[in-house]
Amino acid sequence: MSRCGKYFCYFQHNQLQSILLYVKKHDMDPELQVKQRERVRYMHLQEWIGIFNEKWYLMLIFVLAAVGIYFSIRTGFVQITAIGETFRILTGKDVRKSSSKDKKDKGVSSFQAFMMSTASRVGTGNMAGVAIAISVGGPGAVFWMWLIAVIGAASAFIESTLAQIYKVRDGKTFRGGPAYYMEKALNARWLGIIFAILITVSFGFVFNSVHSNTASAAFQELFDVNPIVMGIILSVLVVLTIFGGVQRIAKVSAIVVPVMALAYIAMALVVMIMNMDQIPAVIGTILRNAFGIEEAVGGGLGAAVMNGVKRGLFSNEAGMGSAPNAAATATVSHPVKQGLIQSFGVFVDTLLVCSATAFIILLSGVHESGVADGILMTQHALASQFGGWANYFVGFAIFLFAFSSLIGNYYYGQSNIEFITKKPGWMLAYRIGVVAMVLFGSVAKITLVWDMADMFMGFMALINLVVIMILGKFAFQSLHDYKEQKKHGAEPVFYADTIPGLKHAECWERPVEKS
Repeated sequence: MSRCGKYFCYFQHNQLQSILLYVKKHDMDPELQVKQRERVRYMHLQEWIGIFNEKWYLMLIFVLAAVGIYFSIRTGFVQITAIGETFRILTGKDVRKSSSKDKKDKGVSSFQAFMMSTASRVGTGNMAGVAIAISVGGPGAVFWMWLIAVIGAASAFIESTLAQIYKVRDGKTFRGGPAYYMEKALNARWLGIIFAILITVSFGFVFNSVHSNTASAAFQELFDVNPIVMGIILSVLVVLTIFGGVQRIAKVSAIVVPVMALAYIAMALVVMIMNMDQIPAVIGTILRNAFGIEEAVGGGLGAAVMNGVKRGLFSNEAGMGSAPNAAATATVSHPVKQGLIQSFGVFVDTLLVCSATAFIILLSGVHESGVADGILMTQHALASQFGGWANYFVGFAIFLFAFSSLIGNYYYGQSNIEFITKKPGWMLAYRIGVVAMVLFGSVAKITLVWDMADMFMGFMALINLVVIMILGKFAFQSLHDYKEQKKHGAEPVFYADTIPGLKHAECWERPVEKS
């Protein structure tokens, strides 16, 4: 268990003992005794889930890292070697209508699908989570965060390529994801339903309430804005977006995400330019602390590794099974194209946005003062460079990060609700539930719910990792097919019958020639 986890459990244990002793020593009103005992049971549950998550995540982090290394080796580190091809796909005109079979589809472009997944990946955690990783694990956590992003990008490539292969038509667009390839490739609809429930509860409901809570709490702290006001504003914007369907979500994401990410990265670059003479020293500190040469916290090397790896994995979502739901929506001529783009999304999240937060904090030195944690540490770091107006920039960034995460997370639930049932009433209920959770999250204390969502997401990730290990061969063969077509100077076009043993890839059937 981490040092932070031990302190938390020790604190919880003392609280529980104090409450129980107080109940025994005083002749309390029966109704009050019942309330106190309910509080004790709640704290016991929260403590148990916290301890379970601590142990569970140790195993999950190891599995995520091991699978990422395996896929990196099997693909020849495609996430690095094909980076030039990834930029060509993102910026080229071939992403939608590169083959005749795509011309009838007026769906989501590769860029829009990329922005949808990035909307979910890049959230308030990129500002708060990195600050916590540095405060607990020291500057060395940043190095391990970088390393796990490079490794994890291979898992993102595999799962997103599979999502494209097994996607299904949905009117003029597509949908898909882990639940779909579990049913179509493994004939395990029951497993797909379990996964769909886990991701819908975790992302659609709980994580959205947490993002709303983070934004509302930050605005209350920075500008003394009533949390319910922020909840209402976010809810209205979410309603206007999600009731427009996947294409409106894609279009909004394609506008909000670039503005959000570029503005934040630009601010970090300004901080780096202002402190250019300190950059070599900061990088040196990161490397020395990463390998235990210079310990910055009591946990030393172990704290740096664990916090960096955990922040990297749970921020970029590589291998977790969430981003493939966005990847499947894209209209492309070959599944590998979206696989490459989604692996690049891991780099954007961790190597760019998380690194921006890291350098803002480390160059300011606020991590050494212990004056703040989470988002407030980032705010203090910017204020030390730009003065009071930094509050407004932090508020702007938090608002956009929260809103983009809300709509990205919502879509993951929508796609999986559609997998479970086609009844429109369930979709309406889901949308109402999402909006209600955004409002609830803005004013609630949701520590227990957040811990439970972490547990659900862990189960979700483990299921997905096992499945993509089984189905990875089809992604490897698709990558080989893509490279062979490129080698002969062709724009790659995919047909399911070129991959031995591939079945139920209904969107990739070869068109029948008319006589």
